[in-house]
Amino acid sequence: MTENDISYKIRGAIYEVYKNLGPGLLESVYEAVLTFELQKLGLKVETQVPVPVVYKDQKLEVGFRLDILVENKVIIEIKSVENLAEVHHKQVLTYLRLTGLKLGLLVNFNSDDILKSIYRKVNNL
Repeated sequence: MTENDISYKIRGAIYEVYKNLGPGLLESVYEAVLTFELQKLGLKVETQVPVPVVYKDQKLEVGFRLDILVENKVIIEIKSVENLAEVHHKQVLTYLRLTGLKLGLLVNFNSDDILKSIYRKVNNL
């Protein structure tokens, strides 16, 4: 599957989660339920994936964690905040650059319209 194929399935799963739960819950709840929905679709899903930081050819153990990684190709960064800040968008771009992956989705579940709260971020796609 391509990143675009995976993204299409992810967007459907996000909508399903939002339709059933609505806004206002903790990010950890959305992460767990979205993981469940994605696995139901037959996708390989990992959560809280540790990623080391390599700085000037030195691997440092001060890495970060991806909220969700789907099919080893698409990062999902989950938020449940009143308003996304510009830094949230940049965070996903940084994750893509540091992992070498091409597609990330930033989703804010604390929204009146989930379809307007999914942001596609690309790195050389």
